[in-house]
Amino acid sequence: MITAQNGIYKLDTDNTSYIFRECESGHLQHLYYGRKIHADAQVLCEKHVSIPGNTNIYSPDFNNFSLEDMCLEMSSWGKGDIREPFIEVSHADGSSTSDFLFESSKITLGKEESETLPGSYDEDGNVGHLTVILKDSNYNLKLELHYYVYEKCNVITRSAKFINESTDDVRLKRLMSMQLDFNDSDYELSSFNGAWIREMNRNIISLEAGKYVNESVTGTSSNRANPFVMIARHNTSENFGECFGFNLIYSGNHYEAAQVNSYGKLRIVTGINPSLFSYKISAGESFETAEAVMTYGYAGFNSMSHNMHDFVNNNIIRGKWKNRVRPILLNSWEAAYFNINEKKLLRLAKAGKEAGVELFVMDDGWFGERNDDTSSLGDWTPNEKKLPGGIREIADKIKALGLDFGIWVEPEMVNVKSRLYEKHPEWVVDIPEKPHSEGRNQRILDLSNTEVQDYIIEQMSNIFSSADISYVKWDMNRIFSDYYSKNLPPERQGEMAHRYVCGLYHCMRELTKRFPDILFEGCSAGGNRFDLGILCYFPQIWASDNTDALCRTQIQYNYSYGYPLSCISAHVSASPNHQTLRNMPLETRFAVAAFGNLGYEFNLCDLPKDEFMAVKAQIELYKKWREVIQYGTFYRRECFDNRNSRNHGVLNNGAGNNASWCVASKDMSKAVGFTMQKLVVPNTQFACFFANGLKDDAVYHFYNRRLKHNIKEFGELVNMVSPVHIKQGSLVQELASKFVKLDGETEDYTAYGDTLMYAGVKLKQSFSATGYSEDVRLYQDFAARLYFMEEVNADDNA
Repeated sequence: MITAQNGIYKLDTDNTSYIFRECESGHLQHLYYGRKIHADAQVLCEKHVSIPGNTNIYSPDFNNFSLEDMCLEMSSWGKGDIREPFIEVSHADGSSTSDFLFESSKITLGKEESETLPGSYDEDGNVGHLTVILKDSNYNLKLELHYYVYEKCNVITRSAKFINESTDDVRLKRLMSMQLDFNDSDYELSSFNGAWIREMNRNIISLEAGKYVNESVTGTSSNRANPFVMIARHNTSENFGECFGFNLIYSGNHYEAAQVNSYGKLRIVTGINPSLFSYKISAGESFETAEAVMTYGYAGFNSMSHNMHDFVNNNIIRGKWKNRVRPILLNSWEAAYFNINEKKLLRLAKAGKEAGVELFVMDDGWFGERNDDTSSLGDWTPNEKKLPGGIREIADKIKALGLDFGIWVEPEMVNVKSRLYEKHPEWVVDIPEKPHSEGRNQRILDLSNTEVQDYIIEQMSNIFSSADISYVKWDMNRIFSDYYSKNLPPERQGEMAHRYVCGLYHCMRELTKRFPDILFEGCSAGGNRFDLGILCYFPQIWASDNTDALCRTQIQYNYSYGYPLSCISAHVSASPNHQTLRNMPLETRFAVAAFGNLGYEFNLCDLPKDEFMAVKAQIELYKKWREVIQYGTFYRRECFDNRNSRNHGVLNNGAGNNASWCVASKDMSKAVGFTMQKLVVPNTQFACFFANGLKDDAVYHFYNRRLKHNIKEFGELVNMVSPVHIKQGSLVQELASKFVKLDGETEDYTAYGDTLMYAGVKLKQSFSATGYSEDVRLYQDFAARLYFMEEVNADDNA
């Protein structure tokens, strides 16, 4: 709901209020953002009578305040505010001073699509839209501030539009999407930083003085610094304290800055990165920013995340796959890499079908002379030696097995060793006659060029229509180095990075319209482009090329702060893991990958029978629970060394050793819990699991996934109970391990929801050197457990 009264604007969601006002000077003063309140102007407005020394008044007519010491909705250079500006314009006369003041406003319902960029959407037309128009009368320029209010999910989005109404060309050097000023700076900022196969490490900075910047200059939203950031009061935990979440619907170079000024006021800005950005705006032209997303929660990080998850599921992801459970897939990559052929793929697919997989994906290596990563990108013709009947024949054979068929592509890239590069070297992002910095033996096609966009659209359309293709994995395996478009004049090269992103969106928009039934998955060397812009077109994203379950536990946990499980793709892979060579239990690999869109990525044909049957059982279990997991309410409890997760899901010794979370169905009738530990801590028998998201007065059946343990796990200890001596590594041990499995612990109770959530379930004791039986929990290094809760009749608990 949006109201405007006496120059005060109040934007209300179900639980939050956002308030600002028109000042007498024409500036917009930010008053409040937080828990839902009444707007009392005399209480909320700052009081200024005079300014201190060494500051600048705005003008002689308004000499009682300085913009440096005010909370503002937007700011610019030159009139006294020396903090991070919202806008920076280089005028025709060479100056950089701007003075945008209130001109008008209007409140409407509904949300129109941007002309150039994707954004949030509202199917029912009920989203409130506030437009505030500011004008710089000195240069005849206008700035529109747009606010959209999503009441049910407690999200407000912001964007801006710059309009040149003058007769001169100007150069736009910066235009943010959102500025949010706070009266104080008693906050910590969390950013999510990393690298390839090391995505989403949470970095926490205390905001005390100066400026902290989270940004990307890679041409993508980047695995180095995801555009999602949070600020929170000190000591905020997963379930207690107030916090704010911010994200940007953009897949290119982004910029988030948190600055504390000399008066202790905090400013947050987010938008397109001003680095490598300079846009010529001719007379009569305009420029639209990406859309920024902001939300507030007063019950810890989980409350903020729930807002973000609902918003992404309902107002970002669209099309056929919105709120639809995702298929379980088997991908050929780690099973075969480039060394694929029809026979090998069919054999793998048959094993997948027997295990219960629903979708088979043919990854890289199917086209041109693609036997490694040095050639053929851009030549999207099937390799007849590997696929004698082309894509159609392999797809038909896969479909005949009862599986859907998917394919991998990397449309934005080209190898120098390709027919496409030989024909169109001018289509490549590099500087003519200058050395080029290569990445993964490939170059980037210039998507700022409409000819390149048309080529990609037609080439991909030919592939996607050549067979019955149900799924497409769209990859991008390098970052930008030498920014240069041969399609732009020298003075407009600062537009190239943004024009590339707009060109990418044009391709994605057109192809998803042409092929609305295909499930597209975004990928960029794993999580190098995991952002809301991609999710506007592709409903899920490959989270990381790292499939090590220990690493993935932390990666997926941290993605969940800003992104729902329905958009996170996760696979069970081989052990030792291909990225870390770490050995991990199959149960743990499944338990971690189950919290997302489950897939498998190893050679099922080579599995021992008992492991194959375990995979089959995993898939059957996941099918039963995937709707709860993918679309339920997700509660983080703790994840190893995450210092803000103080409300532990499993109480035992070994701080920083445990991970725990729980996801509950929206109707609170079912829930799935997860626990994992890094390393065994000797003689720690006690553990307690806490549920989340249940009804206090409902009764639930609580039980675990029962496991069988291989006698090899006990080493020589097995001789304490074995009637015959079993030598380690012997044939006897090998035979015994195939036929003798020891029962794991059973947890099976009925209890009220409030008991499960607030008192917790005291689990069977863990193994501690002696006394193993089926009443003992064998919880070893990298072990994990799944716990299930289903509402039952209260009489069952009588």
